[in-house]
Amino acid sequence: MILINILFIVIIVLIIIDIYLLIKPKSKLEMIGKNLLVGIYDGVQLIDFELEITNKSNKKETMIPNLNFVLDAVHQENFDKYEYETEIIIDDYSKKKYLRNYWETIILRAKSKILLRVKIKFKDKLSENINFLWLKVNWENYGDFGLVKKQNCFLINKQDYKERELIDIQLNERIKAIAIKTDLLGSFNDPIMTVVNYCEDIIQNEDILVIGETPLAIMQGRYLSPINLQFTIFSKILCYFFHPTSSLATACGMQLLINKIGVTRISLSLLIGFIFKCFGIKGVFYILAGEESSLIDDISGTTPPYDKTIVMGPKNPMKFCNELSKKLKINIAVVDVNDLGGVKILACSKKSIANVLQKVLVSNPAGNDDQRTPILLIRGEKIKEKI
Repeated sequence: MILINILFIVIIVLIIIDIYLLIKPKSKLEMIGKNLLVGIYDGVQLIDFELEITNKSNKKETMIPNLNFVLDAVHQENFDKYEYETEIIIDDYSKKKYLRNYWETIILRAKSKILLRVKIKFKDKLSENINFLWLKVNWENYGDFGLVKKQNCFLINKQDYKERELIDIQLNERIKAIAIKTDLLGSFNDPIMTVVNYCEDIIQNEDILVIGETPLAIMQGRYLSPINLQFTIFSKILCYFFHPTSSLATACGMQLLINKIGVTRISLSLLIGFIFKCFGIKGVFYILAGEESSLIDDISGTTPPYDKTIVMGPKNPMKFCNELSKKLKINIAVVDVNDLGGVKILACSKKSIANVLQKVLVSNPAGNDDQRTPILLIRGEKIKEKI
């Protein structure tokens, strides 16, 4: 009886903590990237894109006192020698303001948004060896929550779908995989159109197209810099109970999960998971905590430059599968595969293909390193008979 009372008190305390974390003042500004153009225009090397900032708060306005851009080359040194200037047009959908190399404090009212139209002009043409740039948007949010520093990162690529490589991988005597080596992908790449542009001219009627959950999540913008996570004492405590190699073994990785499902659910899942583990049953925590808990990739867990960010699971993978299947007229699956033989089917356009994929993907033909083969076509003469 005493233990039950103690457990009841603990649960009440955890619920109070969750309520506090939920209602405490916080910035509700969100930034997404749109409409990237890269090239040489009128003899000038130019990067042209848009950033939309939305205030999701229903009542509170938030100020942006500072915002600046930093560019780095991916896999390339000596980028500091390149000089560039930045032009910004701030469009609040009623009037426009022009800025150049200086940010004037902006007030974003509740339930409103602004569009930043950004042009980065280089003094000299970039080297042909520089294929990817990593754009860091360092900005500040100021409001009833205080002053918060944020960093949003975007990959700048050529968006040239013609540059691809097809790699044949024999999975067994009658089924093979065609790994499609792509450009390094980012959130400026539309997930549906990116896959269509890489695959539409090579697919066959009975193919199954498989895409990894991490590259899909990245194209959906489902990653963030640890700078954006205001970790708490609770995340520092809870992360202690996970294996050092787990993405939940750091304060930031754990804080991301706390923000999603709360301290109460995580704590109870840990307790019940521990009890089951004592009887030799593993993985109960991840079942109780939900799919999101097993799909978080902490920093260093993803292909550079995303190794500096925390990547979440993809949003609405079933919707993605169904939409892409309608466009390509083949079966689609979103999967999470590792080098230890683990195969998790997050979503598929036809349930019966899951059994085939569970078997043929055990060898992880796409790899987990820097292969840049996010898309696989599973092909075989009799594969249709199995589904």
